[in-house]
Amino acid sequence: MKSRPSRTADPPGPAPAPARPAGVPPGPSGTPAAPRPSPAHDDDTPVYVISIAAQLAGMHPQTLRAYDRLGLVTPGRTSGRGRRYSVRDVALLREVQRLSQEEGVNLQGVRRILELGSQVMMLQAQVRQLTEELAAVRAEAERRVAEAHRSHRRDLVPVDRSAIVVWRPGSRR
Repeated sequence: MKSRPSRTADPPGPAPAPARPAGVPPGPSGTPAAPRPSPAHDDDTPVYVISIAAQLAGMHPQTLRAYDRLGLVTPGRTSGRGRRYSVRDVALLREVQRLSQEEGVNLQGVRRILELGSQVMMLQAQVRQLTEELAAVRAEAERRVAEAHRSHRRDLVPVDRSAIVVWRPGSRR
């Protein structure tokens, strides 16, 4: 039977930076930066397998699996149920890591922050939609008012209301 190497045999020190896929520039903390999407896909297209997404986010693949189980970051799935992460998912993983490590927020707090952020984005989209609808209704109202003004008869003479005398019958004698 083979003996396993002791965990204490590794010298203490910072963990080495994860390997960077070819063509991906380093991120701000030395981890690989998420590449910009090509015209063939956008930020929401799930393209990265878990190992590449973990490298891009500077995390261990097990951490990504745990975040998926907890519902913090939910990647797309292939037909064989494999996880596929998008550029937006990788950015979200980095934000989860930043909140938990740099800001000291626990995972339930991170979940709530992400929910509130999602709610804000949804409400902003709704405000944009309602603003567009309001602009369309205003334009239609202005068009109808202009049409009504065009249909007015021009042979009528405007009357100055201050020159009108109101007759009130008096008492009969």
